[in-house]
Amino acid sequence: MSDNQQIHLTRRPQGMPQAGDFSFVEAQMPEIGEGQALVRTLYLSVDPYLRGRMSDKKSYVAPFEVGKMLSGGIVGQVEESRTPSLARGDIVTGHLGWQRYAAVTPGQVTKVDPTLAPISTALGVLGMTGLTAYFGLLDIGRPKEGETVVVSGAAGAVGMIVGQIARIKGARAVGIAGSAEKTEYLIRELGFDAAVNYKNDNFREELEKACPQGVDVYFDNVGGEVSDAVLAHLNKGARIPLCGQISMYNLEKPDIGPRIQPQLLINSALMKGFIVGEYAARFGDGVRELAGWLKEDKLKYAENIVDGFENTIEAFLGLFSGENVGKQLVKVAEPR
Repeated sequence: MSDNQQIHLTRRPQGMPQAGDFSFVEAQMPEIGEGQALVRTLYLSVDPYLRGRMSDKKSYVAPFEVGKMLSGGIVGQVEESRTPSLARGDIVTGHLGWQRYAAVTPGQVTKVDPTLAPISTALGVLGMTGLTAYFGLLDIGRPKEGETVVVSGAAGAVGMIVGQIARIKGARAVGIAGSAEKTEYLIRELGFDAAVNYKNDNFREELEKACPQGVDVYFDNVGGEVSDAVLAHLNKGARIPLCGQISMYNLEKPDIGPRIQPQLLINSALMKGFIVGEYAARFGDGVRELAGWLKEDKLKYAENIVDGFENTIEAFLGLFSGENVGKQLVKVAEPR
């Protein structure tokens, strides 16, 4: 067996991804040149948006190539360095290949301060996940004190942060999740004002009861019938940050639902899609504020950590069956 191992896309998934769509490939240990460092993967992030990159449809980022390595958010440790910017032992994060070892240049990674919070949070609450919630809610949603903020996928990594930031800003937070355990967790552990299980037969009635004053901000992570139900309760001037559509990622045919334009028109509502990378110039400010809220115990986070690189695909597939609460991570190795 070689010292390195990679995960490749074997074929484009049709509908729900299957284990056979991926393969583990033995690879050579990367050799680093001048100005490079060897990074050993410690944590690997599996995220719903990666499903879109496995298709060859037009999107905001190029699709993965069949027969080539997958990539995503990684936290790793510098094992060897030939650049003054990175020292042996440094913890770093970046968008890197799904493999045990990678050769990187300093521009590909950012150093992680392990004294700030556990290093895994660089992929979650203090990484792209937290920043997605932060900028989507505050820049597009702009919640005001006393308003009602509804978030779908509320027990997921982004959703749980959105609801807590809404509360920090003095708004009512209403979460939508897929089990009684999750809705109870949102209320008891995270301080949501209300939470509704979309799998219940009386979901629409429960949603209406949870939002007696209507909906001012809807942070949309899932799309589909859940979003149809929320949009029926929009208030005048409502704002809708459009973050994800996980309910549709595995559909083989277009999803035809209610036309939402009348709801937006009669309520003078704003719906805006966004990609967190558009806020890159302000990431530092976002991380500082999120870290401050963590330190003040105003913000909690959850991680679902699957142990072992060999279980990466299983962890990814678990996203689509709603197994995870919070950020779904794979722990590949311990820091040295």
